[in-house]
Amino acid sequence: MQSRFSLAAWLALGLLTASPAFAADAVFEITVDAGKFDRQSTPVSVALPLSGASQATIVQLVSGDDSIPAQLTAPGLRGPMANAPSRTLHFILPSLKAGSTAVLKATVSDADAAATKGYKWTDTPGEYEELAFEQPVLRYMYRMLDESTPALREQTYKPFHHVYSPDGSRIVTKGPGGKYTHHRGLYFGFNRVSYGNDFAKKCDVWHCKPPAYQEHEKFLSQEEGFVLGRHQVQIAWHGAEGEKFAQERRELAVYNVPGGQFIEFANHVSTLGGPIKLDGDPQHSGFHFRADNEVADVTAKQTYYLRPDGKGKPGETRNWDAKKVEPKAVNEPWKVCSFVLGDKRYSVLRIDHPENPGEDRSSERDYGRFGGYFEYEITPAAPLQLKYRVVLKDGEFTAEEAERLVADFVSPPTATVKKL
Repeated sequence: MQSRFSLAAWLALGLLTASPAFAADAVFEITVDAGKFDRQSTPVSVALPLSGASQATIVQLVSGDDSIPAQLTAPGLRGPMANAPSRTLHFILPSLKAGSTAVLKATVSDADAAATKGYKWTDTPGEYEELAFEQPVLRYMYRMLDESTPALREQTYKPFHHVYSPDGSRIVTKGPGGKYTHHRGLYFGFNRVSYGNDFAKKCDVWHCKPPAYQEHEKFLSQEEGFVLGRHQVQIAWHGAEGEKFAQERRELAVYNVPGGQFIEFANHVSTLGGPIKLDGDPQHSGFHFRADNEVADVTAKQTYYLRPDGKGKPGETRNWDAKKVEPKAVNEPWKVCSFVLGDKRYSVLRIDHPENPGEDRSSERDYGRFGGYFEYEITPAAPLQLKYRVVLKDGEFTAEEAERLVADFVSPPTATVKKL
């Protein structure tokens, strides 16, 4: 599997110089501890204790004589020191054996960063915003609700993210229309929502049955660079009378990890009034991935699921059912859906973080839609906060690959920082 940029390419671009070409304003020693797991191409994020007013944009990260591409960003939605006035350092740890540590030196500057290649966002106003790293990676569909015709309402009643194939040649996720029009790429919602006095108001922000819908309100932040591309958007949930009753901050990040599209989803849903009850069923609530409709039309019987307890048969699915004793299909830490588009097989790994609410009730379909849901009550003091990781690759995953990626997400390397 090839990284988007080789070491030689980074050197050619002047990103991995032996000594900084700027005057440093802060130098840090960062000790990374692998913990109990071997690490390979592992994203690491660490908060640097820079002053709240710092606009540091350039960072050089070295391990001995070797340079590691690194990127400074504002804190993310669920990352280190998310609510603190700091800067977050991101890098991809090449490799580190279990039980080992690596000592890195980070030199940061508030000099203006030179324009370089890397992840870039491009907006088509009012339609979509696309992330590319020399080739397209992710597309956020955010057209505002249009109720001028039923067909246009169907196309615009909720925002979602499309995912491109690892080579950027095609979108592998589904949009409006096809089998179950409400299934769209990477998306999130609930079909049984109750709120208001005695929870008397009911709505469905999964199917978005009128007058309910989700709507993009604004872009909150945007990050570009060699290590990651990330944006955070604000989405309004409209309810039983079309009114806005909840507000979601949704964040998608893509990391420059070899071998595929390495995506992180995080969100924060808060009430705009009293408590909100979220409920549903495994097929129509929660965070889901849906493959292109071609899978439903042509190749569904070639779809299979790889789970922690083994590989399923082609066309076989497992779904939570309250009436069944086994299999319970609850709190599965990860799952792979492997499907075929054209003459090519793709596989997508979905990792559920243990800090997410439980119990997570799983859903699978042979046409490439899978995910899970949970019950939750949002209050002013207890917003809903989630984080998932999704990895799309060409070909197939092994259980060992999946377990390694799960460990990186739920038990990441630890990093301690000392200012020099």
